[in-house]
Amino acid sequence: MDYIAAPRHPAGSRPFTELPALGDDRVALIVHRTRLTYLMLNRYPYNPGHLLAIPFREMADIDDLTDNESADLMATMTFGKKLLAAALKPDGFNLGFNLGTAAGGSIPHLHAHIVPRWNGDTNFMPVLGQTRVLPQALQATWEKLVATAAEMRSAECGVRNPAGAPTVPGV
Repeated sequence: MDYIAAPRHPAGSRPFTELPALGDDRVALIVHRTRLTYLMLNRYPYNPGHLLAIPFREMADIDDLTDNESADLMATMTFGKKLLAAALKPDGFNLGFNLGTAAGGSIPHLHAHIVPRWNGDTNFMPVLGQTRVLPQALQATWEKLVATAAEMRSAECGVRNPAGAPTVPGV
């Protein structure tokens, strides 16, 4: 019910600038950060695990990315795809940008969609009722993705604690 009753961001707000500044990644639904970009769960997903890869610097178009931002955004998108594959085991993915309102862009801050897909996951609800059915709460998905991201970063660093559980320095 919280999902249904939650207010959308008011007109003129800048959620992709405001959310990372909250200082609470759980509330912001941020699952991964780099120096230039971050990865968050979409509050209004097409499917469970629908992620957004977003540059911290506000811009509306990919043409405005610096070379470093472009490389970092692509690396964050790739990490997001690997994260979803490890945590949710989808059958496929949709990755892409909606640039401009005519293309479906609703927030004028560049962001890429990473949508996990499962065979047979489409249904009539989004088409007829403008309604989405989600089998898992956003917070439960966030917890699973954050834990999996920490494991992936630990594996990349090769760091383990004495009990053998993965750990991430500084996290």
